[in-house]
Amino acid sequence: MLAKRIVGAFASQSCYYGLKAQAGGSLLARIFIVGGAGFIGQHIAGRLCAEGHEVAVSSRKTLDLGRDDEIRMRETLLGHKVVVNCAGVARENGVGTMARVHGAGTIRLIRAAAAAGVKCFVHISALGVSSEGETNYQRSKAVAEDFFNIFDPQGARLDWRVLRPSVVIGRGGASFDLQLALAVLPLVPSVGQGQWRIQPVHIDDLTELVARLVEAAKGPRKLDVVGPDAITTNELSTVLRDWLGLPAPKFFNAPTTLLKIGAAFAGRFTRLPLNSELITMLACGNTSDPAALTAALGRPPRKLGIALALQPACDADRIAARLYFLKSPLRWSIALLWIVSGILSFGVYPVEKSYELLRELHLTGAPAALALYGGATADLLLGLLLLARWRPVLVGLLQLAFLAAFTLLATGLPADNWLHPFAPLMKNLPIAAAILVMIALEA
Repeated sequence: MLAKRIVGAFASQSCYYGLKAQAGGSLLARIFIVGGAGFIGQHIAGRLCAEGHEVAVSSRKTLDLGRDDEIRMRETLLGHKVVVNCAGVARENGVGTMARVHGAGTIRLIRAAAAAGVKCFVHISALGVSSEGETNYQRSKAVAEDFFNIFDPQGARLDWRVLRPSVVIGRGGASFDLQLALAVLPLVPSVGQGQWRIQPVHIDDLTELVARLVEAAKGPRKLDVVGPDAITTNELSTVLRDWLGLPAPKFFNAPTTLLKIGAAFAGRFTRLPLNSELITMLACGNTSDPAALTAALGRPPRKLGIALALQPACDADRIAARLYFLKSPLRWSIALLWIVSGILSFGVYPVEKSYELLRELHLTGAPAALALYGGATADLLLGLLLLARWRPVLVGLLQLAFLAAFTLLATGLPADNWLHPFAPLMKNLPIAAAILVMIALEA
């Protein structure tokens, strides 16, 4: 039931969900989560809901930091006592995207929250944020952090807290999925010669911290949220493989220059949570003192291995990790097959031989031309649409339909087409299976 409530909240408009607190049976607070459709936002929403709060979860369709003005934000936040801002962008999707969202947009949100009568504002930032940071991400995030000090340094108008997490570990996180995928490789890349250090914190510790601040904000205005141990990327891969039930990893040295080139390519042409800015931040180190988080939680943050052990890995985790890097190549290869097939049928392969094949199916004249060039056009179009990732599930279903129709027609061809050692028509079976897998991964 809780899962249905959470999933139902991620609609085009704000939706509310909550559970009665066990003690007293009353909802504790009305909370608005900005960026609640993301990994951290979803987990925070679930934790606050379980604590008995009434939670409104918004996506960019409901409240867009890069687009909405302060008046619209204030109207959206009216009636809420707490705002948790989890919104953020990991890469520039246009000129100045980070500045608009992390900087100017968050400033408008802070002003709007104060004007709407919000009492508590929890802002999720990131470890290493600084106005003098080496990346746009760090500098743009610093704009909002610095504004709190200017707008309301003592929290008199708005009891604000800035949380600065290191790498956040947990199921559903984009970076966690990438780290798992790297960890299951036969040879695991040793990033930064295995010397770059991070201090990962489990998502459950972060959500518990937010819940405590919502119920009784106290402690420093800005708090670094880190795990108890600073570890290398190699050590992280080892912990993740142990969680997945796999043997210790075998590493190879991944040159930093090659890594930066790959990250630049991924940041520009793929949806992987990897880009040049992330590599730069990792190279600078991502560690801090866990004492503040320990004081806020009333206990030390959990060691990564222990936190993961509380949620044991299953076959689905291992399968997802192994398929992670195959999803796009599978789609590309299927698309290329259809594109090449279409191009070849337009005359690269001798047209007369194509017509000869069609005569075996009792197609001649105009029907044969329609079948040849119509099929070639369909192959080319479906391949291009799949390559562009336009509704890949629909395109995959259409490809299966065309493949089934062609295979049915091909039953009239001579037996050599089925019984030849290269089995040209029998290859339709693994191709259909590959399309089905692609559909499942893209759905």
